[in-house]
Amino acid sequence: MKFNIKNVAAFTAIAVASVAVSAQNTQSGYFVDDYTYRYQMNPAFGNSRGFVSMPGLANVNASVYGSLHLSSVIYNVNGKTTTFLNPGVSASEVMGNLNDNNRIGSDIKFTLLATGFKAFGGYNTVSINARTNIGIRVPRSIFSLLKEGVENRSYDISNFSATATAYAEIAFGHSHRITDEWTVGASMKFLVGGGNMTAKFNRAQLTLGENDWNIVSNAQIETSVKGLTYDVDYNDYSDGSRHEYVSGADVDGAGINGFGLGFDLGAVYKPKALNDFTFSLAVLDLGFIRWNNNMLATTHGDKTFNTDKYTFNVDDDAPNSFDNEWDKMKDALSALYELDNAGDQGSRTTVLAATVNTGVEYTFPLYRKLSFGLLNTTRIQGDYTWTDFRLSANIAPVKCLSASVNGSAGTFGMGFGWLLNLHCPGFNFFAGMDHTIGKVTKQPYLPLNSNASFNLGMNFLF
Repeated sequence: MKFNIKNVAAFTAIAVASVAVSAQNTQSGYFVDDYTYRYQMNPAFGNSRGFVSMPGLANVNASVYGSLHLSSVIYNVNGKTTTFLNPGVSASEVMGNLNDNNRIGSDIKFTLLATGFKAFGGYNTVSINARTNIGIRVPRSIFSLLKEGVENRSYDISNFSATATAYAEIAFGHSHRITDEWTVGASMKFLVGGGNMTAKFNRAQLTLGENDWNIVSNAQIETSVKGLTYDVDYNDYSDGSRHEYVSGADVDGAGINGFGLGFDLGAVYKPKALNDFTFSLAVLDLGFIRWNNNMLATTHGDKTFNTDKYTFNVDDDAPNSFDNEWDKMKDALSALYELDNAGDQGSRTTVLAATVNTGVEYTFPLYRKLSFGLLNTTRIQGDYTWTDFRLSANIAPVKCLSASVNGSAGTFGMGFGWLLNLHCPGFNFFAGMDHTIGKVTKQPYLPLNSNASFNLGMNFLF
């Protein structure tokens, strides 16, 4: 794992494409009658029948969200798919497709096994899930530096950050009707940590001198992965000295690296005075994971240093020509930040990224098999916080079929979603999209917009 500008660019392009195979709870199913996994969006929701999941196909999601779209980093030049670094793509076109801060995120939640049943005066669920939460924030200045080169004598790269957490959860949920108007629910989740990484590259201010670079950097990486060690390299200073810095990381084996606890809380209110309305609220993933180690790489605040590692020669045939040195510089973001290896700082605790779902549903009085719902979903995660508003029309025309169509607007733009839910005696199948896929690239047919999703599942009902 190399922390360098070129790999950051490549990783960003790959991330935009690859998180399209990540997952989250489908918001399109929140108001759908007998959608099996509504309880994962609000633990107060219960199903009319029990279920047992089909292993491997219980609840499979594919989704991606963000403001950094594949169309911003992948282009078509002379009929071929290429990256924004291709000389055939103008700098003005690339810069025009980017924001000051570009974000992309992913939530993987793969249900390994699950069951639901009526008992203890309510509805109960048990599930085992594998989860990953990823967030990336890439400033426009990195793309500008890569595409345009050092056009000025100074350059400032600020506010690049990334976070990733992987863990498994064993969840026990219960929904209970306490009055004719109120139903409450909760899930308790035992968490097994796989790994966590938080990187904040706050600042790298570069000033080009006659024969060297003056650099002010501020960065920190905290990694909790079993068997991880940092690689080191050396910077040559103008005074002839050398300084060791973190250039990458190696992982020797992997495994359980921490434990934690989490809770989902929810409530549903159906007032008698407003019989056609149902109000609901849920707070998901209130919890923490205690990691066994914390491998720290840091600049210890603002760090100022001087290096002649990159010297430019106007002679194109010289070993240190602009093109050669520029390629070398693009390969060494880690050298520009010069992080010290602070080693293992001991155990640390991180909190989960919490999600709040707030919904109101109106049942159409002239045709009670039709309802309209308004749902707000907000992820609370610091720099990676986002919100989504979704208006849906939901219908259950016959006993074994229900469906939803919906439109959304939020942090990452607008979209169109749908879900079809078949729940016949003994069998359940559902499929849908929170964000319907629009234009795609030529092979391998990846969505050009970062907001795309697909959701399907198969379960046995009893």
